[in-house]
Amino acid sequence: EVQLVESGGGLVQAGGSLRLSCAASGFTFDDYAIGWFREAPGKEREGVSCISEIVGRTYYADSVKGRVTISSDNAKNTVYLQLNSLKPEDTAVYYCAAGRPSIWYFGRSYDYWGQGTQVTVSS
Repeated sequence: EVQLVESGGGLVQAGGSLRLSCAASGFTFDDYAIGWFREAPGKEREGVSCISEIVGRTYYADSVKGRVTISSDNAKNTVYLQLNSLKPEDTAVYYCAAGRPSIWYFGRSYDYWGQGTQVTVSS
């Protein structure tokens, strides 16, 4: 059974940091790209970042570039999303997803999704 389990969300003040984790199981980790997406109330789902062992690249949305770092620990089948200098507009439910996307921020390209973790940034 494929599972993606996010953790690490919470309430943080503006300027603070969080590290989100996405623990994967049930599939060959190296064969998939792992993307992070977020959904804020009243807004469309947004691709935040992606790491692809397939092509050996990382990707970031312009809205988070310079503040966010994605990394993976293949031994633990876990992908991390380090969020720094958080802003109130970063408040959202963050999801990780696994797939083989042709376009990394296109959510429909991903096959498996986690349940999400809430990030709330207070001003």
